[in-house]
Amino acid sequence: MIYVGIDVAKDTHDCFITNSDGEVLFKAFTISNNRDGFESLFQRIESVSDDFSKVKVGLEATGHYSYNLLGFLLDKGLTTFVINPLHTNLYRKSLSLRKTKTDKVDSRTIATMMMSDMNLKSYSDTSYHNEELKSLTRYRFDKVKERAKLKSSVSRLATILFPELEKLVPTLHIISVYALLSEFPGASHVASAHLTRLSNLLAEVSKGRYGKDTAILFREAARNSIGSVMPAKSLELKHTIRLIQELTAEIDEIELAIKQIMDEEIQSPILTIPGISYRMGAMILAEIGDFSRFDSADKILAYAGMSPSTYQSGQLDNCYSHMEKRGSRYLRYALYNATKYVCHWDEAFGAYLEKKRSEGKHYNVALSHATKKLVRLIFAMERSGQPYRATI
Repeated sequence: MIYVGIDVAKDTHDCFITNSDGEVLFKAFTISNNRDGFESLFQRIESVSDDFSKVKVGLEATGHYSYNLLGFLLDKGLTTFVINPLHTNLYRKSLSLRKTKTDKVDSRTIATMMMSDMNLKSYSDTSYHNEELKSLTRYRFDKVKERAKLKSSVSRLATILFPELEKLVPTLHIISVYALLSEFPGASHVASAHLTRLSNLLAEVSKGRYGKDTAILFREAARNSIGSVMPAKSLELKHTIRLIQELTAEIDEIELAIKQIMDEEIQSPILTIPGISYRMGAMILAEIGDFSRFDSADKILAYAGMSPSTYQSGQLDNCYSHMEKRGSRYLRYALYNATKYVCHWDEAFGAYLEKKRSEGKHYNVALSHATKKLVRLIFAMERSGQPYRATI
């Protein structure tokens, strides 16, 4: 076997090539992070083996710096392993008591790690698509979070400019209210609006739900409003609503791309579980990645940081263990939110949640039990490829 260790950096990558007999085929060398550098590495690999099934390439997970090199290696048909830098660091320390840390040393350490027959999983096409999905789902998560902050700003500004409006509508965050406040950003603007214009605007954006009666109601409330007349706040309100609308359009585009990957590339049975949509299902799959990396559902729970913490020293033992919360916060978020919907739409999960509640557990604790049940179900379904079948 031929082992290639690569320490990834921004502009250059340090490489080391050895074989299973421990013979150094190429001492640590540096390649540029460009096409010429990649081709130079590939030529050296080709020069020592014409059978790529006997070549293993390992590189550290360094975020976006490793994407291009990883894609190149996969396209060339090389078996590639992406290794957690923490594992590399611990392995290097186990080899020597000296504090030796250089990029060239790391490249050799990575090659040695693969020789030591550690339980490493190679990077696959599934992993590649999952990486795309992860980028999209995290991007969407950040956009939704950004939009939520802007919605809070709209609520704050509406309370200052037209506080009575919130009691006249189901919520401020609907298309018709946004259209109203975009054109009439404040009680003083609504109070002086022409009734026909106000009626036509509401009827158009609400698709007939709101008409002349609602326009009269809004205008009367505006004329008796205690809202402040503040042009600066009105301008801020208009701009904030515009930003929310732009973000919503971007989120819709992201969700369309997520749906396309889920339908064409992933094709997971997770969507057959009642209550799990493309959004949460995609986020769960993207954050877990390749299920073959995990031997059991409990390891996925540990990866999500949902395993109970353990503290024991002498005769002291923790009685009320708390969740570790040390794993992927995105995965934790997706699992919790998905569980809420699954418990609502699926009878079996709903009954399980109520059972835990009847035992005197707090809602969040009972929900965490249901989440663990859901993870075990997803793990079994992904391993078997079988769709969900209700047990009740």
